[in-house]
Amino acid sequence: MAMVGVPSGVLAWPKVKVEHGSKAAGMPRVSCFSKSTSSETKSPSTSTSTSTSSVFDNLFLSLFRNKMVQETGWDSQKPGYEGLIEVAHRLTLAQDNSQTRDAAVRILRSLFPPLLLELYRMLVAPIDGGKFAALMVARVTALSCQWLMGPCSVNSVDLPNGSSLMSGVFVEKCKYLEESKCVGVCINTCKLPTQTFFKDHMGVPLLMEPNFTDYSCQA
Repeated sequence: MAMVGVPSGVLAWPKVKVEHGSKAAGMPRVSCFSKSTSSETKSPSTSTSTSTSSVFDNLFLSLFRNKMVQETGWDSQKPGYEGLIEVAHRLTLAQDNSQTRDAAVRILRSLFPPLLLELYRMLVAPIDGGKFAALMVARVTALSCQWLMGPCSVNSVDLPNGSSLMSGVFVEKCKYLEESKCVGVCINTCKLPTQTFFKDHMGVPLLMEPNFTDYSCQA
């Protein structure tokens, strides 16, 4: 995870359309790339390890989707990841950007026991100036969140003092961004609320840099 003070990379921001006159007090809203989702056919799992991984992936997806449904009060009729993306779109359309980000933070908090977050922020985050917590979070994220983001790996990030730390996570092609085809969904349900969640509730400063051209992301 990138530490505080790490300079941002150059983001490949596309030209996007800003729509006005939404129900949310006239707040401008960033439009999506397209309304279609990927129709790429996924090959079935064949190995035992892949099947086991798929079981856990489905459990994580179901848990995350249920938390989003509880927040929105609405669920898609579509199964699996496609349905999850529809719920994410509903989350962004039902309220203004600030409310969407607040809702996304609540969803992330609901995935963890409150006491666990508090203990991590108080006891783990201060160790070695936050480096230990950042290292731990990066490895856990790379191992447990590929069902949501796709293939990712831990990499080195530059620190303000000129040194480097293996506390970054590089997502080769973010599945969440690619499937949603939406800048607003990425920014308001992932990037900004995730940064807020890690900083305020885990004590780990985080900088996420999505690339809207190749769908990669550096955190």
